[in-house]
Amino acid sequence: MDGQKNGSSSICSRPHGTVTDGSKKKRKKEEKKEKIPDRVTLKKEIGLLSACTIIIGNIIGSGIFISPKGVLEHSGSVGLALVVWLLGGCIAALGSLCYAELGVTIPKSGGDYSYVTEIFGGLMGFLLLWSAVLIMYPTTLAVIALTFSSYVLQPVFPNCVPPYMATRMLSATCLLLLTWVNCSSVRMATRIQDVFTVGKLMALGLIIVVGLVQICNGNYEALTPQVAFSLDRTPSVGQIALAFLQASFAFSGWNFLNYVTEEVVEPRRNLPRAIYISIPLVTFVYTLTNIAYFSSMSPEELLSSNAVAVTFGEKLLGMFSVIMPISVALSTFGGINGYLFTSSRLCFSGAREGHLPSLLAMIHYKNCTPIPALLVCCAATIVILCIGETHNLINYVSFINYLSYGVTIAGLLYYRWKKPNLYRPIKVNLLVPVCYLMFWALLLGFSLYSEPVVCGVGLVIMLTGVPVYFLGVHWKEKPKCIYNFIERATYVGQRLCFVVFPQFDPIEIANPSEWTDRSSGRSSLSANS
Repeated sequence: MDGQKNGSSSICSRPHGTVTDGSKKKRKKEEKKEKIPDRVTLKKEIGLLSACTIIIGNIIGSGIFISPKGVLEHSGSVGLALVVWLLGGCIAALGSLCYAELGVTIPKSGGDYSYVTEIFGGLMGFLLLWSAVLIMYPTTLAVIALTFSSYVLQPVFPNCVPPYMATRMLSATCLLLLTWVNCSSVRMATRIQDVFTVGKLMALGLIIVVGLVQICNGNYEALTPQVAFSLDRTPSVGQIALAFLQASFAFSGWNFLNYVTEEVVEPRRNLPRAIYISIPLVTFVYTLTNIAYFSSMSPEELLSSNAVAVTFGEKLLGMFSVIMPISVALSTFGGINGYLFTSSRLCFSGAREGHLPSLLAMIHYKNCTPIPALLVCCAATIVILCIGETHNLINYVSFINYLSYGVTIAGLLYYRWKKPNLYRPIKVNLLVPVCYLMFWALLLGFSLYSEPVVCGVGLVIMLTGVPVYFLGVHWKEKPKCIYNFIERATYVGQRLCFVVFPQFDPIEIANPSEWTDRSSGRSSLSANS
């Protein structure tokens, strides 16, 4: 900082002797090591490349290595399965276009939660936050971590299922390691995301290349229209809807960059660019990967496999087949990192709005990372790991997650009507959100019809947040002892984690004109404060 630099001769001078070159160098190294940022705030370190890898890395988890079985099972034919994968990518593209508009119109981190809070008010936003923090992200992280540990331990236990405790211990170790990385440095976390996303694409590229070689050798009978669209049974509309839900699971994560908008360099430019690059790329890779699977495996082989990519490797890669389980493990490792990075920002945004304890809105005074929010995400995931029963929770999570997409995009239409003169750097055609919502309503309706208990429990989990909201957030006149306890707990947390509230950029405060309703001439930020 300037004071240290300008006054270094007086502070560092010694009255009895001169300062040697060696001691100067040592002091400079120490000052560099202990350097504290001029302003304690979330750093804008996510450029266009890292923004793309966050989206791609969160979409490509274990889904494409496993989900093809479910899509084929419900669609009934190879040709229809490929159509479902293509349309699944198109639906994700429609949703991402809507989120691009919301992300640059309401430039706040927190994704769905921030947009719903801004548009529909605190209660609706809190219900999304409650279900996400309580169930959605801890369960998803736990499942990805368990998938990682299962594939890592597979070579150690080739003829049996890995022991229960071994998979849990390895999953917890992986979570703790990546939590430490995310607490230490945003740059380190994004670099890990970059490297592992490239690794995922290389693994899928290997599958695609092997599949294309098979096609060039004449092994494409299953892909010819006569065979591809031959149906042993005619699938019902409900079965096709379930096939789309399976594909949607493999595409989930396309909205995750919106959770870290405030850490993106030039978000009004890079956020939509990253979306426009990533979604078509993932759709292209997914479709080619499925073509590669079908060129090398019969539908019967694919349906009998619990891990399609591993079966593919065993059949075609010979002694190099070990590459596939390693690829899935690396893919899920990157997925855990991405989910930790983004879900912690959701906790951070919720605390900043007053919907979660204020300690979660604080960041490390030197690393500028939301350490308390990261620790809460890690702890909640470890609790889910200890519970052990994740299968049913995943069903509830899928319904809540899909419900939040529809509510958020419906909010876009409502916001257009509520504030027609609000400055919007990107304004998508109204057909985009309307088409998405029509498809969303169709799938949600069939989900309610086919799985009423699962959907009902998902709604109950979300609605349990109503009394919590009124007691914890809406009720302002709490007893003094409660406020004293919260204040004391916050103070202890600050001392343990070395965290403080982030500072605002004076330039951003002085010029918030981009987020302005032209009809009133007032900033939305000031209007809501």
